[in-house]
Amino acid sequence: MSEGHSTYTPKTGLGRWVDARMPLPRLVYDSFIAYPVPRNLNYAWTFGGILSIMLVAQILTGIVLAMHYISDTTLAFGSVEKIMRDVNSGWLLRYLHANGASFFFIAVYIHIFRGLYYGSYKAPRELLWILGCIIYLLMMATGFMGYVLPWGQMSFWGATVITGFFTAIPLVGDWIQQLLLGGFAVDNPTLNRFFALHYLLPFMIAGVVVLHIWALHVTGQNNPTGIDVKSKTDTVAFTPYATVKDALGMVVFLLVYAYFVFYIPNYLGHPDNYVLADPLKTPAHIVPEWYFLPFYAILRAITFNIGPIDSKLGGVLAMFGAIAVLFFVPWLDTSKVRSAVYRPWFRLFFWLFVADCILLGWLGSRPAEGAYVLMAQMGTLFYFAFFLVIMPVLGLVETPRRLPNSITEAVLEKNGGAGGQPAGVAAAPQSKG
Repeated sequence: MSEGHSTYTPKTGLGRWVDARMPLPRLVYDSFIAYPVPRNLNYAWTFGGILSIMLVAQILTGIVLAMHYISDTTLAFGSVEKIMRDVNSGWLLRYLHANGASFFFIAVYIHIFRGLYYGSYKAPRELLWILGCIIYLLMMATGFMGYVLPWGQMSFWGATVITGFFTAIPLVGDWIQQLLLGGFAVDNPTLNRFFALHYLLPFMIAGVVVLHIWALHVTGQNNPTGIDVKSKTDTVAFTPYATVKDALGMVVFLLVYAYFVFYIPNYLGHPDNYVLADPLKTPAHIVPEWYFLPFYAILRAITFNIGPIDSKLGGVLAMFGAIAVLFFVPWLDTSKVRSAVYRPWFRLFFWLFVADCILLGWLGSRPAEGAYVLMAQMGTLFYFAFFLVIMPVLGLVETPRRLPNSITEAVLEKNGGAGGQPAGVAAAPQSKG
């Protein structure tokens, strides 16, 4: 889909002068106006654009907040309160940023699940998927460090517990923990490190996003059928068809985001984080932000030794393994069919996997005791089984449904004829098969 010559034609002398020296307008035109996209994209594909909008919003609000924040353990909590009360529109900036982090993760989880459902990780898009996983890792690091900055009770104790798990790693664990903390306990050097990294990482994310978009434009977009583009009738111009759909999806998403910001801004936060950090008073239940809860449940699910590996190290390995396994998905799925639309058994297990992730998220917020531990262990077992057993085996034994001959045929079958196609796009003859 990336082949072909540019159709951009500068209309003014200044435009021709700029185009001959730095063809940025041509790049924008070719990438976001004339760029051909599959004609059957649904609203699940709007979350790529939504994520771009959220990243820009987080960077802009974060820069302004950093102008007023003080990364000192004796002043950090008060500086956040000062932002809320004394800085012009400070309350709005903070709520936009805090809730923006949550909605950033909501969008990225939907984006990941869409990729898994429609097989967007399969060849030739393996590198595109891996770059997305790198973005997700950077987001997790950024979110964790940002959670520490308000210096509330959950900020302090969350940092203490999570960094403490690194000591389970043989040989280098203590060194990694001290490197993160800047000492032997969570204190002022820790806060300074986390603030510096929290400010830096979003720009690294933006850089990887550029690579992600570049890789997307080289391989072309996947689509709900998982079939490659075979002719011009399979595609439409990005503008206006995709941009209108993306715009509607963004507006709906941002309206929900605005509802949380203006009506329930603290709903996704933890009450203990509105209390100044106290190293002498441990909260009843220490939990991370909600978007880390599934991995927190996996971490706590390993309560037994595995040979020479004790339970603490086993939990750390399981938590990081739950993220690392995502990088190998393109090679774990052995099916030749991309889309779950044509894979009935995979579709069933996929929705069970989604339910399992939601269950693990809920269990991560519960105390690590009684039936909750057993449920977390079963959920963890299914999580890894989905990638390491179900994906490889299903690809070998599952009989998929018949695939359409082209994207156009799939669209015409769905709409019962040529009436559902965009204006100006010629209809391809419908297959008799």
